[in-house]
Amino acid sequence: MGDQNTLLTEDDARQLIRRLGFGIPVKESKKFRVSGLTGLTRGAAADLFLNFRPKGFKPKSNEIEKAINKWYKYILKRKKNLALQEKLVIFFHDHFATNFSTLDAQGPADVARRKMAEQNKMFRKNCIGNFKTLVKLVNVNLAMMDFLDTVLNTKDEPNENYGRELQELFTLGATDLNGEPNYTEDDVGQVSRAFTGWNHEAKDGSQHLRAAEHDTTAEFPARGPKVIFGTAHPVGGGHNYGGFAGPQSFIVGGEAENEIDEVTEILFQHLDTDGENTVARHLTFKLVEYFCHASPSKATVDAIVAEAGFVGSWEMVPLLRSIIVHDIMYETAVPAPFGALTKKSVRWPVDYTIGTLRSVGLKPKGGELQIPGGNFRNLGEFVAEMGQVLLEPPSVFGWNWEESWISSAGLLARFEFVRDVVASRGKFKPEKLINTDLTDPGDIVDAVTDQLGLTSQFTATQRTTLIDYLTDEGTNPTLDLNDFDTRNRKLHGLYGLVLQSAAAVLH
Repeated sequence: MGDQNTLLTEDDARQLIRRLGFGIPVKESKKFRVSGLTGLTRGAAADLFLNFRPKGFKPKSNEIEKAINKWYKYILKRKKNLALQEKLVIFFHDHFATNFSTLDAQGPADVARRKMAEQNKMFRKNCIGNFKTLVKLVNVNLAMMDFLDTVLNTKDEPNENYGRELQELFTLGATDLNGEPNYTEDDVGQVSRAFTGWNHEAKDGSQHLRAAEHDTTAEFPARGPKVIFGTAHPVGGGHNYGGFAGPQSFIVGGEAENEIDEVTEILFQHLDTDGENTVARHLTFKLVEYFCHASPSKATVDAIVAEAGFVGSWEMVPLLRSIIVHDIMYETAVPAPFGALTKKSVRWPVDYTIGTLRSVGLKPKGGELQIPGGNFRNLGEFVAEMGQVLLEPPSVFGWNWEESWISSAGLLARFEFVRDVVASRGKFKPEKLINTDLTDPGDIVDAVTDQLGLTSQFTATQRTTLIDYLTDEGTNPTLDLNDFDTRNRKLHGLYGLVLQSAAAVLH
């Protein structure tokens, strides 16, 4: 068992760079190279990655495709710990999912693009801030208010979309880690009452409560008092849903703008059927899945939460640091069964494509980010065929993770992408990446997998298979990589095989 004082091995260092960023860039500052991390403690390495000031970039353009490409290009250029910034922005973009298509259907398109860009900037500026503060910002975010119909939620025509997803997706989860429900339909309705009348101005986008459209207990006495978690939980140990001893009022400060903040405060006090804080478990579980692997145990989640002192502080930096120093971050730093996705995590399409480009030093061409080889297609086309389009999560549930990323069509798109990358003659230059004076096929395989940061992910049998490819099953026991034809055929092909392998597709 390791902790924050455990020294990083070279394999551990590669694991961190793979998971906290987008590949290992060919040109990177020294302290974030593998050699610069190896020998540091896990805690010191975590502090390096987390030591950044969030930037204010937003992917803005007069066309949504151009805005998406601007974000791709921004990610491609991020160095050092700002790659982690973008990993977190994508996480929150999925966690608080909205999409351009829905907002565009409400029109006009330029307003929809602006709202998505501003939301993206909000995630970036708050990605290592306070999670409760971020939830409160999302409550009145323009893109979210339109996407989940807060602007349609009035006292006469209640709309429960945001009241439901605030609990189901953004804070509590529909069920706790024991599979027990965290709230009732009545709680959805009551939370939604707090958000009645909230809207924004068309001219400047300012958010405010329109009192004439807000639900009040005096006007609607039949709807009952404004309380949540007033129902006894069937397995809640004699307590109501959320572990509360009685109903929780969210109008203790009066019926006005403060209700949505009061509701949020109550949600953050919610306890699950184990008596543990539900918000802390829900968010931590998702972050561990995102950065490490699927389905972490309750014990792991609870240890990370406790180490971070997350409950009550709600600060992201200690929580992320606790994840980074935990053993679960390093469990697959050495070969593991590739069929066991319980220990592996499938790289998201945007991570796989941009990580590949950064790892081989290939720059897409032009504003459309064309891959300069093979069929000369654009980066965004490949990512979309793999199942992901930034600024376009398929629904409020975000993207489907893990196995959904590796459908037959998704895998084919990954293979075609790598094919076009290594076919970028004159642009993809493996002779600049490894020592071409090497002649031993085993040394060449090791040089390529080392350069890509994947050596530890290949078993001895898989390494032998790559050697067999280079030597044509042993027919040609040595290679001359300074020979153009040999390099063009075999070295390019070796890079293609490694980048298409399970070692590159899975963390």
